[in-house]
Amino acid sequence: MKEHAFFLSLGFTVDQTQLIKEARYFIDVFERIEEQISEYNEMTDPEIIRQLNIQVYQAAASIWAYKRKVLGLILSCKIVSNNIPLLVDHTSREAAYFSKRLRELNEGKLKPLPEAIIKENVFFLKIMADHSKFIGHLLDPSERKLVDQAREFSNDFDQLLFQAQDLDHMRPQSETVPLLDQFLDQNRVSVVSLRDFKKTARDLIEACKIKSNIPALLADHVYREADHFLHIIDAFDEHLTAIKT
Repeated sequence: MKEHAFFLSLGFTVDQTQLIKEARYFIDVFERIEEQISEYNEMTDPEIIRQLNIQVYQAAASIWAYKRKVLGLILSCKIVSNNIPLLVDHTSREAAYFSKRLRELNEGKLKPLPEAIIKENVFFLKIMADHSKFIGHLLDPSERKLVDQAREFSNDFDQLLFQAQDLDHMRPQSETVPLLDQFLDQNRVSVVSLRDFKKTARDLIEACKIKSNIPALLADHVYREADHFLHIIDAFDEHLTAIKT
């Protein structure tokens, strides 16, 4: 969330001082929370963690509202900035996802495993598809091979997303473990490829070996999100394996 606020602040024009000020406010908010969390450990009282979740939930809900406000200003042509609408919408979806997850943790709510697997994959497949589009958009047009690769990833993840949405509508039950196994395996292959592409792009950007408008921090940000998605897929795979045994 802190990095989202930073990226948005970079995209505003110099005269959009209020929006920049608000973005910097959220950078400070999430930095303070990071510092607070660094003081906790596995022995921290659960009630303290519950209160922390409430605090972070409120911050995430607030930045979601800010992002939606910015998106509304862009879509109604009240401001022109370098923050493209899909990027702002993308970051707002992540804030909504984060705040919802925090609320569910505090309330002790857990979705049935098949539903959780499909919903998480629908969410992250859309995130990966968006990332691919952003990369292709922000690379210099002369980087033709990389632009083509980004477009291929965009098409691949669009198709995976459509398949996941179809599966969500079918709502398989727990006895359809082989179907969910195949679903996760297929997604994993594509996410590994995209993660490796992002890592290569990040390393090239840091070494100033490709031409783009992608800050090194943004390149690392999208790499970390792909790696996080893989951890989620692996965790679900472990749960399915436990069911089968």
